[in-house]
This record gives sequence, C-alpha cells and structure tokens, in this order.
Amino acid sequence: MSEMSQLVKKQKQFYFSGATKDVNFRLDALNKLKNAILENESNINVALKKDLNKSVTDTYLSEIGFVLQEISDITKRLHSWMKPKRVKTPLSHFGSSSYRLPEPYGVTLTIAPWNYPFQLAVAPILGAIAAGNTVILKPSELTPAVSHLLKELISSTFDENYIAVVEGGVETSTELLKEPFDYIFFTGSVPVGKIVMEAASKNLTPITLELGGKSPVIVDETANLKLAAKRIVWGKFFNAGQTCVAPDYMLVHHSIKDELMIKMKETIKEFYTEQPLSNENYTHIVNDRHFNRLASYLTDGKIVQGGKVNNDLHVIEPTIIDEITWDDPIMQDEIFGPILPVMEYNNVEEVINMINDRPKPLALYVFSENKQIQDQIINNVSYGGGCINDTMYHIATPHLPFGGVGHSGVGAYHGKHSFETFSHIKSILKQTTLFDLPFRYPTMKNGLKYAKKIFK
Repeated sequence: MSEMSQLVKKQKQFYFSGATKDVNFRLDALNKLKNAILENESNINVALKKDLNKSVTDTYLSEIGFVLQEISDITKRLHSWMKPKRVKTPLSHFGSSSYRLPEPYGVTLTIAPWNYPFQLAVAPILGAIAAGNTVILKPSELTPAVSHLLKELISSTFDENYIAVVEGGVETSTELLKEPFDYIFFTGSVPVGKIVMEAASKNLTPITLELGGKSPVIVDETANLKLAAKRIVWGKFFNAGQTCVAPDYMLVHHSIKDELMIKMKETIKEFYTEQPLSNENYTHIVNDRHFNRLASYLTDGKIVQGGKVNNDLHVIEPTIIDEITWDDPIMQDEIFGPILPVMEYNNVEEVINMINDRPKPLALYVFSENKQIQDQIINNVSYGGGCINDTMYHIATPHLPFGGVGHSGVGAYHGKHSFETFSHIKSILKQTTLFDLPFRYPTMKNGLKYAKKIFK
C-alpha cells in the first residue's frame, strides 16, 4: 500500500471513530487553528514575502485577516448550522414528520493554488472541519515557503489522522487523485479543473471546482469616474493581478473613455508610485513561466500606461492596453496578471452580447448610477458573482456564497456555504406507529380513488 493510501486509510479509520462529529471537537479544532495562525503571523508574512513579495498589509487583508474572519463567523454559528432542520410534510404523509440532517462526507482532499497560497489553502478546510470531516491538504509547489509553513503549522497542531498536509508537485496531486476520497475541493485553472473532475468521476466523488475566466468590468457614461478609477485599479492590480476575480478586461462607454483613462493613470501613480518596478510593496509574478506568458501580451494593442518589466525580479508594471480586439492573444485566456485591456462599447445590449458569446465569467463588475442598466446586465448575463460600483469586495463577506458557473467553476463556499459544501444533507422522515394510512396497500378497496384525492 502506497504512503498516500495508508494516509487515507488512517483518516477513514479516525473518521469512523466518530470523534469529528462532536460539535465541541470541531470548535476546538477551529480554535486551535486560529491560535496557530496568530502565533505564526510573522512567519506567514515572511513566507509570503519570499514567495510573492507580498507586503505585510496585503498579506493581512487577503490572507490572514480573511481566514480569521471566517473562523469567527463559523464558530459563532456552528451549533445552529448543525441542528436538524424541520421541514413541512404533505397531507399524503399525515402522521409523520420530516427533517434535514447535515452530516460530514468523510475524508476530504483540498488542492490549493499559488496566488493566495495561505488563504486559499486554509479557507476551504475551515468548512471541512466545521462539517466534521477529516482533511488532506495539498498546497501549491509554486509557493514553496508557504507550502513548508503550512506543513509545519498543521503538523504541529493536529494529528495527521485528522488533518494532514502533503507537499509535492503534479505527480503528488496525480497520486492523491487516485485515492477514493469522499469529497474533493480544487482551486485553480480550468484545464487542471477538468483533470480533477475526470479523476473524481472514476470514484463518483463529489467536487467543488473554484476556477476563473475572463471577468469583465463595465463602466457606463453615468459612472462616478473618480471612484471607478480607484476601485478598478485596486481590484485589477492587487496582488499584481494574480487574483481569480480580478477584472480581466474593461468595457467602457466611448463617451467617457478618455476621461476614465486619465483618472486611472493618475490612480496607478498614486497607489504604486512613479516607479512601481522598484516599489518594495508591489507583488511579484510567481515564476518564469507566468512572467514570460504575461510579458508576451505587452505586444498586443497600444500601451497607454506602464508596460515596463524587470526580468530578474519577475515584476511587471501596472499596465493598461488600448486598441484591443477579441482576436488578440491577450483576449483568448484569463490574463492573471497586472495587464488590463480596454475596449469601447456604444450601448448596453452590445456589452451583454459580447459577454454572453464567451464562457461564463467568475466575476462581473458594473460601474453605473443607472439602476435600469445595472439590472439589465445582472439579469441578462450569467456569472459567478460580482459587485455594482466596486470590484472584488463580494468575496470578503462570509454571508455571500463564492463560486463560479460553467467554465468558471462548480459549487460555492465561504461562511455557512462552506459548511454546506462539505456536508451531505440527509433527508429523514419519521413515521407514526399510532395509526396507518391503508390507501397505499394493494389490499385496500378503492385505494386508487383515495390516493387521487390526496395526491393533488
């Protein structure tokens, strides 16, 4: 038996002991994890600085603080979420009661990405812990410092029979996916998501896929341009654009395009200085392959802001590119970097048609003061989630489910939705023995007649 198989077997044995089903066990685990994070905050900062050059502020906002907020929300509400929920029972089932009971799946696998290597590894397993599962976590090998830190933090806090971290590359993920997990949670690219889904199908394992896509930001002629510029620049270039819900491209009404460009260029200089390549707080691109892929897009269209690179440090300036068409290479796949292509439009119907002609995006952002336009876009475009007059903020609330649709993902999580994602909802009907309704039995005369009166 391989090492992976042995680990899965040990976790199954521990799960079947029933320990993880106790609410106090789950709460204790969440609090232990919270304390471990707080004790290792400086180590997390160092690891993210080493892997991605993340600033302390960005690390807290998008990695540590995010997870701590999730833990607080879950621990406050877990008792309520775990309770059986009574539901209505129809007249045809007179004498019985019905309820829904959440139960854990069992042994779960979480495969985490590199762009938010701490948050996107820990946030999903919070739901797995809250729901009463055991966890095997596979961090990204592209951020080795964070991967090692997660291994040390988890192994010093939990027994591997309950929560374990398995480090390694593609081969490790491939071996893990051969195991008969009870649930798989994957965050990453669409091509790899398809591989995970295929592997899961061999064991009929339920999955959540948090993917990505080309998320548009739309700015119409009624928008508050000063605020739009600030919020788009922040959302696009935070983490150097290496965010699955970052605005991927901008559709701007032709009448306000020039004014918006001026304000966005001013904002970029305000946020990242005149020399962003030497800004110590500006995130770097994760590795050579992604840096070279992004640098190749700089030949598309016309650069109106930025465009400079530092090959040695893997840094690309916050860049805006105009005169882009749908045929350009930059518009074929998710950019996942600090480059924002801009295209004009004339009317909202044109915008809706352009987006609907392509795979469903993970996020969509509308900047408009016109409620009719807001509603028209929201009601006629399918996408995972988004904001009106902001970018990315929707993912930071535990009260909204976060997930994609179609090519941008399967399933959702955060807060209660994380608990529900890692729970099977068991349906139970409790029948009375004080009396019996005979119409269902073949011995009752005119049983069909009575059945037709009841079932309608």
